[in-house]
Amino acid sequence: MMNRVDTEILIGVWRRLLVDPRKSWVLFENGTCVVLTAPDGDLAEQAIALLAEFGPVYAGTPAGDFGVIDARDVDGWVVTGHHHDVLTYVAPDEPGGQDNLAVGMCGRSKRHQDGTELNVVHVEDQRGAAGAE
Repeated sequence: MMNRVDTEILIGVWRRLLVDPRKSWVLFENGTCVVLTAPDGDLAEQAIALLAEFGPVYAGTPAGDFGVIDARDVDGWVVTGHHHDVLTYVAPDEPGGQDNLAVGMCGRSKRHQDGTELNVVHVEDQRGAAGAE
């Protein structure tokens, strides 16, 4: 289980990583972030529904696919999956190696864990942010 310091670090990481600071997003315990492009109602419930569908990994399906993006504003990587608004952060000390396969497998594993456990640790509600549409 992630301690409070790790959660605070992850919140800071996602605040730096997300391009549009007016986007609402939800952070899960193992570093998966669900960006809500059409936030409505209870954001945690909306993100849980999305991650429950697009988080778990099933080998041989698009749910097992991943991509790796080198993060520019933080050390580490962002691992993508089969839904473009579900992203997982991988820190440099986490994977068994620094190559894309090791990083991607680590991120995919964390996404699967978040997608099955569904433990929300932070909600960033930007619906009332100045300039938001």
